[in-house]
Amino acid sequence: MSVRPGVETAVATSHSPRLRHFRRYWQLYVMMLIPLILLLLFKYAPLFGNILAFRRFRPGMGPFGTDWVGFAYFERFLSDPAFWRAFNNTLVLSFGNILINFPIPIIFALMLSEVRNVKFRKLVQTISYMPRFISTVVVIAILSEILSPSSGLINRFLVDVFGMSPIYFMNEQQYFRPIYILSETWQFTGWTAIIYLAAITGINRELFEAADIDGAGRFQKIRYVTIPSIMSTIMVMLILNVGSLLSLGFEKVLLMYTPSNAMVSDIIDTLVYRTGLMNQNYSYATAIGLFSGVVGVILVSGTNWFSKKVSGESIY
Repeated sequence: MSVRPGVETAVATSHSPRLRHFRRYWQLYVMMLIPLILLLLFKYAPLFGNILAFRRFRPGMGPFGTDWVGFAYFERFLSDPAFWRAFNNTLVLSFGNILINFPIPIIFALMLSEVRNVKFRKLVQTISYMPRFISTVVVIAILSEILSPSSGLINRFLVDVFGMSPIYFMNEQQYFRPIYILSETWQFTGWTAIIYLAAITGINRELFEAADIDGAGRFQKIRYVTIPSIMSTIMVMLILNVGSLLSLGFEKVLLMYTPSNAMVSDIIDTLVYRTGLMNQNYSYATAIGLFSGVVGVILVSGTNWFSKKVSGESIY
């Protein structure tokens, strides 16, 4: 008995590998819908709000503004001294953070991978990444207690041992950046090192055996085997760090912000918060935020191109 062409096509389609795969794992695809919907709802849907950078917002007259103003808000913040101060503070703090806190997790991971005592290595690794789970508010509260001019451990040590006057660390401009960067070191070194430790674990052990046969020492193996083998991971992490150059830890900066250190602690994110939410100038704040996002895209693309050109490694 012959089968009509349309029926034959339907039968073939019903037994296609893709359809069989979907029928077998449909529960997993349904589970994937949850993070996908959250991503679309909280990451991509707000992108439509960027239209406020080009339209004048008036309360009660629609969420997307009332009339077009072109690049008026961009021209406004480009001539605003407060913006350039925040932009400069953001760059200085970000570059300092990358300069200090990008290589430290790599060095820590290399040192930890050389520890032969498994129990001690696991203990150190656990202790090092635990601060990652401490709330930012708690971190700043701990810093405030340790650096308190009246009861802080640091000031009591300086007063009792060296006879110095108490220092208001959290209020002084010159201490804001070191405190921010060093607190990031304490909180995120162990957590970031996990990525490099995973990359080190994946290195082919035959490479180390060959290095042992050639008489290579421990530091030579790190230099000529370990580091080149994890270079792709290092470059990807560098690209991601540079991409977030203008997106610092907003919560930490806001909690450390005081009128006394405002000249160095006011960054783009706090300027957007103050302009948009506190002063309710949403269009102006959107223009500043959009500018920051565009610069971030340019930095990611440029760093990715440079990495691909120099090392052959890139994220796309």
